[in-house]
Parts: sequence; C-alpha cells; structure tokens
Amino acid sequence: MSQKLGRASEKLAEPVYIRSSASVAGQKEGQGPFGALFDLVGEDDLFGCKTWEEAESTLQKDAVHLALGKAGVGPEEVDFLFAGDLLGQSIATSFGVSCYGIPLFGLYGACSTCGESLALASMALAGGFGERMVCVTSSHFASAEKEFRFPLGYGSQRPLSATWTVTGSGAFVLEKKKHEKSRAKITGFTVGSVVDYGLKDSMNMGACMAPAAASAIERHFQDFGVGPEEYDRIITGDLGTVGQTVLFELLREKGYDIAHKHMDCGIEIFDREKQDTHAGGSGCGCSAVTLSAYILKQLEEGVWRKVLFLPTGALLSKTSFNEGRSVPGIVHGLVIEAV
Repeated sequence: MSQKLGRASEKLAEPVYIRSSASVAGQKEGQGPFGALFDLVGEDDLFGCKTWEEAESTLQKDAVHLALGKAGVGPEEVDFLFAGDLLGQSIATSFGVSCYGIPLFGLYGACSTCGESLALASMALAGGFGERMVCVTSSHFASAEKEFRFPLGYGSQRPLSATWTVTGSGAFVLEKKKHEKSRAKITGFTVGSVVDYGLKDSMNMGACMAPAAASAIERHFQDFGVGPEEYDRIITGDLGTVGQTVLFELLREKGYDIAHKHMDCGIEIFDREKQDTHAGGSGCGCSAVTLSAYILKQLEEGVWRKVLFLPTGALLSKTSFNEGRSVPGIVHGLVIEAV
C-alpha cells in the first residue's frame, strides 16, 4: 500500500500511473506561452453557454471527455471521480460531470484542489479501492470574479498584487497498472495543513498562500529526508510574482534555497510582457492545465526526471471576507516522476 513518513506524508509502495490527461482553456490562456499545448481552447469564454457558471461546467465536462477518450475507456470503467471548483457548493462540478454517472467525491481545497484530488485518488488506488480513478478541477475568470470579488460590469480596478483567475479545466485518468502510454507516475505525497498568518488582503492571495507553501515544502523535505536537489523542479500552483518572493524568503529562513529549482504555474501560464495579468494567474484550473499540458510533457520527453508539484489554495469566501476574517492557505504536494 504505502509507507507513512513523518507527520503528513505517504510514500507509495507501488506508484500510481497517470494514464492520460486533458486540458481545456479559455481565449486568454490560449494566447499565452502554453496555448499550443492545450487540448482545446475556446473561441468564446462562454463556450456556447448562457452563463459563466454554465461555461465552467462545460470546461469540466469537455476535459473529462477528452481524458477518457485518450485513455480509451468509458465512464462505466471508472471507479470514482474526484472533482472540485471554486464556486459555492461546487456547482461547476455537480452540473458539469453529472452526465457521466461516475460515483463522485466532491472536493474543495480552493486552488489546491488539483493536488487534493490527485492525492486522494492515489490513496484510493494504493489502498485497493479500485483500478481506475478520474480527477478534474476547473476555474473561470468571470465566474470567480462574481463569486469572490465584483461582477465584471462593476469595472473595479485591480491592484498590481492581484492575480488573474485562469479559465480552464484539467482532467486526469489514474490507474494502478502501468500502460505503455502512461504519461507519468505518482510515487508519494505530502498533505498540507491550514496555515494562517493573519493576512486579510484578498487582492494579494499570493502572499496569503506563500506561508502554507513554505510549510508544505519544509514538511515534505523533513518527512522524505530530502532537499531541493532531489527534484528537477519544485512547482507551486499560483503564488504569482508576489507570493514567489515571500516563499523564497520564508524558506531561506528555514535553511532552504529553492530559487534555482522553482517554477510557479501562475507566473508561467501568461506572458507578463504581452498580457496584462499583474502578478500572474490563479484558480483551480491554473495548476491543473499547466500540469496536463506542460509539466507532464517535460517528464515524458525526459527534460525532467522528477518534480514536486504543489497546488496552492487560499481558503476564503465572501462571508469570511465580509466578516473581516483573514485568508488562510493550504498546499498539497505530490512527487511525480517520469515513467
């Protein structure tokens, strides 16, 4: 099954294989550095729907459809589906994947949900609770603005510390058995804890999440008995440029320097010189589409051998923000290796 390491980590006795994956992205994302790598880029961010929320559901539906098609399996051959999004009661997920009829675990870890879903699916497979799982997460710029900030028609000004919610969805088919076309393998993971430094700026979520990222990375190094040199890349989800700076400072205080190994999906997904996204990208879809379209490709092609993948999440809601509460963070890390 697995070997418990330290307080929060598991080393899988046998790896779990990422059989296939798919990425669906919006127009702005399609114009970024990874645009040519996405499986599907929408011509209209409404994706032919009447509302932004319905469009996000379509993102998930399409991503799962494409991932299953690549694996050559049908919904009836999937044991469990692990899925989530940013909207209240996870409505993008419930309306998006209901058509598949797959037994569903609905998840919420904010923008860390991709990591949470992959860790839980890996745990289920390692424990013998099935042979095949699907993980999918999504976010949409317009639905997130309505949910957490202001409707687009309000025309609010965004500070330079703000990130741009990625319109996208990433889906992954995980299996116990290795296949000749398996994209990568998951060999372990570290489950994050809620970390709250008392920051309250919802327009600077990178800084709010960075302490959780630092905590998860430090915990991972301690539990696995490794350092930054173990990985070709240490990849966070959506800290952006501000959060990245905070992360480096916090880890240096702990004796770790990851600057030469670090990559942030939110920084890489947009072109900072050509696209006005301020501190970078964010959202459940940010790390998911980057993992599917770019990170797994690097592992398949032998550019990287082993990465530590750490989707980052800010645990706030409209209610908590309006009541003056802080913005806690949570981060889950996965060890993903080339097959």
